[in-house]
Amino acid sequence: MDTIATDTEVDADRALKAKHRAVWALGDYSAIAREVIPALGRELVAAAEVGPDDRVLDVAAGTGNAAIPAARAGAFVVASDLTPELLEIGRQEAEAQGVELAFEQADAEALPYPDDSFDVALSCVGIMFAPHHDTAARELTRVVRPGGRIALINWTPEGFIGRLFATLTRFVPAPPPGVQPPPLWGEEEHVRELLGDRVTDLRMERRSLPVDRFASPEEFRDFFRDLYGPTAAAYRGVADDEERRAALDAAMIALAQKHLDGGAMGWEYLLVTGRVA
Repeated sequence: MDTIATDTEVDADRALKAKHRAVWALGDYSAIAREVIPALGRELVAAAEVGPDDRVLDVAAGTGNAAIPAARAGAFVVASDLTPELLEIGRQEAEAQGVELAFEQADAEALPYPDDSFDVALSCVGIMFAPHHDTAARELTRVVRPGGRIALINWTPEGFIGRLFATLTRFVPAPPPGVQPPPLWGEEEHVRELLGDRVTDLRMERRSLPVDRFASPEEFRDFFRDLYGPTAAAYRGVADDEERRAALDAAMIALAQKHLDGGAMGWEYLLVTGRVA
């Protein structure tokens, strides 16, 4: 039996989502998508076999890293995200590239679309940041028609970005009860449990994204401190504490030193594909 949320729970969820929007509006995520991970969106579109006339929803689309390539493939695309600032940047980028698609504000845990509305649902390192994984997974499959496809790319806990989030946990407040760590979406068993029998032909593969954007650990630290929302938020939280800021600096540099090899890194992610039952 479904339970009815209390007013206190509703208010808490609204506050949590407002915090998430604020975090992702910090910095310039479009620079990350454009300069560091552009290949992931194209790879996801190819894995989902997006083609002309497909109705595609990009969940937690950010600035359209996957949505824009999907539209370029001839699909009718809706790019949805919780953060309107990211959608506006994506809208401008799509217009500059001459690509048509819709950008709509939407919560991955309460998508404003009817059941079976889309042929394909994508998410490129996006849905993993929804705080309640089971709710987001159910919404993802609900809006895709039976036989339709889902395709996700999620950072793994053991990979570089997973280790980044593990590093940041020492410098940010603990999340509210019930909020799950984003990199869990990069664990095969967790994804299998989330999708359950709602998805068939489920395939998962760990891959590595070559990243040669950073010549030094300090360059990585500066880039992510200034442009990546979660890291920027962590730095804001220690801005008035010189000792903790220095510790965060040191932790960021140590992380990059461990993973940089001749100016190159490999960022592990999990590619997930399947069909809605």
